[in-house]
Amino acid sequence: QVQLVESGGDLVQPGGSLRLSCVTSGFTFSAYSLTWVRQAPAKGLEWVSSINPDGGMTNYADSVKGRFTISRDNAKNTLYLQMNNLKPEDTATYYCKKSGIRGQGTQVTVSS
Repeated sequence: QVQLVESGGDLVQPGGSLRLSCVTSGFTFSAYSLTWVRQAPAKGLEWVSSINPDGGMTNYADSVKGRFTISRDNAKNTLYLQMNNLKPEDTATYYCKKSGIRGQGTQVTVSS
């Protein structure tokens, strides 16, 4: 079955960087667009970024544009999210998503 396993979350100071990874299995990775979403405490799910199957097209929420970079390695069935210049408002659980399925999430906390 489809599995999505996120990792890389941590506690980081404002202005810091993190790289999230999502290792997948159970489907033809290179055939699907993939998405990062996040959920802050007591808030709904927020779309962050998406990438098309070959990685040539990416989209970002205005709140992360210029700071986050989504990428993928189709040979490793892995999705990434490079996050730079992190802000306290980026604090959330981050999930990778394929169609209606998402993983268990990885916690990112931005605080001094």
